[in-house]
Amino acid sequence: MGIATRDSLRDWLRAPGSLSRRLARLGERFEVQVLRQGVAPFRARERSALGLPARGLTLVREVILRVDGEPLVWARSALHQRATLGPWRALKGLGARPLGHLLYDDPRITRSELEPRRLNRHGHTRRHAARQWQAATGEAVSPQMLWSRNSVFSRSGAQLRVMELFVPDLARHRPGARRR
Repeated sequence: MGIATRDSLRDWLRAPGSLSRRLARLGERFEVQVLRQGVAPFRARERSALGLPARGLTLVREVILRVDGEPLVWARSALHQRATLGPWRALKGLGARPLGHLLYDDPRITRSELEPRRLNRHGHTRRHAARQWQAATGEAVSPQMLWSRNSVFSRSGAQLRVMELFVPDLARHRPGARRR
């Protein structure tokens, strides 16, 4: 396997619309494996992206997106806990359904620009994702699994941050192309 670079994953890092729907076109079976959904303290990047105060709690949902059983993306969504009582209340009952269906089926929801980001291999988010990946798949995360994209969705003044971390092998597939 070659080294995954921003250029090799560019199409995925910049692909507009629902990542879940794009991934689903790669195979016969798309699934969301929920790793965790619950309340946690804010992380600095989430707090900054959501324009939130230094203190408070966030509702976090962490998942692995799989195609035909193969894990391809680790994702984390976060929003202020209060938003689950208002515009984002549907997140509480989402279960194993794709977040993308909620986000792209509602015309009142807007999305920020996609922000590609290379994670620090030894940073908190990367280490956390690696632990969850190992526990969920039984395999160590690839050392090259470093590229992510971030965006913020807004609805009725409340914001939701989504971060998606891609496996390097995804670079072999074009977004929207069918894999056989």
